[in-house]
Amino acid sequence: MNLAAAAHAEMIRQGFHPDFPATTQTQIDQVRATAADRLATPGVTDLRSLLWSSIDNDTSRDLDQIEWAERTPQGIRVLIGVADVDAAVGKGSPIDQHAADQTTSVYTPAFVFPMLPEELSTDLTSLAENEDRLAMVVEYTVNTSAPDNECDVDGLLLSRKIYRALVNNRAQLAYDSVGNWLEGKSNPPAKVAASPELQAQLHLQDEAAQTLHKHRILCGALEFDRVEAEADMQENTVQALKARRKTRANDIIEDFMIAANETMARTLLQAGRSSIRRVVRTPKRWDRIVALAAEKGTQLPAQPDSGALDKFLIEQKLADPVHYPDTSLSVIKLMGPGIYVLTNSKDPDQGHFGLAAHDYTHSTAPNRRFADVVTQRIMKAMLANQPPAYSDDELQTLAGHCTAMEDAARKVERNTLKMAAALSLATHIGQTYAAVVTGASDKGTYVRIADPPVEGRVMQGAKGLDVGDEINVKLLHVNPERGFIDFASLRT
Repeated sequence: MNLAAAAHAEMIRQGFHPDFPATTQTQIDQVRATAADRLATPGVTDLRSLLWSSIDNDTSRDLDQIEWAERTPQGIRVLIGVADVDAAVGKGSPIDQHAADQTTSVYTPAFVFPMLPEELSTDLTSLAENEDRLAMVVEYTVNTSAPDNECDVDGLLLSRKIYRALVNNRAQLAYDSVGNWLEGKSNPPAKVAASPELQAQLHLQDEAAQTLHKHRILCGALEFDRVEAEADMQENTVQALKARRKTRANDIIEDFMIAANETMARTLLQAGRSSIRRVVRTPKRWDRIVALAAEKGTQLPAQPDSGALDKFLIEQKLADPVHYPDTSLSVIKLMGPGIYVLTNSKDPDQGHFGLAAHDYTHSTAPNRRFADVVTQRIMKAMLANQPPAYSDDELQTLAGHCTAMEDAARKVERNTLKMAAALSLATHIGQTYAAVVTGASDKGTYVRIADPPVEGRVMQGAKGLDVGDEINVKLLHVNPERGFIDFASLRT
């Protein structure tokens, strides 16, 4: 089975246009020819002397952000450099129109369908190692002396600033190797071992991230431990399916980006600029979350309460770490996905339930998400005292389209992963697995098994099952071409 071809067909089926327009190469050539001129943009702060580094997946080349930190009397000053995609991709240009249509890069086991041409996203607009690049810098100071018994975002993040800069990524690093080192499980990766200054940088960033994380939890953010499946591919062939877990290095990037996105959203709101916010509204199936907690001996409030829910999750992680990822996944499914919305000074109260954030947007991944490019343009117009880059009507339309295409991207990624999973399970028909119910509706009942970490449909014995139920299942049948994995419930 050709997984790359199957993924391409799935992209089209879900409403994407994965092939770039004919005029793309001409624009790429223009972007490359004018690269030096962009670096000479006046009024841009030169920060190339700082020891910037990036942390991403081992194979990532579309690098969106780099980080640097220093200790100050007020706390730890953090700088996040975000790739200035807008500088290279003009609004309304052919590449921009294609990105606005796609809205996101889509990651499948056999192939990545980039929102921007790879000549840009993995080169000219990527914050690649040892390359001078333009960036939008989000700066804030993490108050390490902030009280650890109260939620005070303004008291935690001090001296927030956003400005344009010239940067150079001095060390491209990977989550697993850095995370294992920070957790004391391995020696530092070669680049880190060779630089005491870089080691100090990463320890300082880790300290700042842990402070941010602790206060986010204090404010009611939910702490999940989700296991994601990753296909080990060789020459378009699935060798195995393995679980990918978070490390301390993942936490650094996650907590830094959340703070940067909050800073971006709040700055735009205070300036009276309309923007696209990223929100997760109050869970519609809170009653089922309450029932799930009750099954595990915890009484949650009748009304949605993120603080109480996070306390339950933390208790479950401590009490049963083996099954905690299943509990996390169940709650994630019941909360529902995030959406993009128009936010302005007339309607500022758009929160993110899962992050316990009242001001949140997407701005730190412009090579991969179009909403981030839009936010970047809005911010640059504000900094330059120019009229808004988009009208409210345009933002409203873009928010709806980005939400719809993100949902389509999840379907592509889920379906193609199922194709890969079905291939890996083809020789295991009749085997039994421990599973957790991840979906239950008129469309069907679905479960997730832990090893390998894949989802499938319950074709026999589904009656009465609901999200969060833990059962045993038997593998009945697989259809790799359609991504079907069928189970029978063995619940007595």
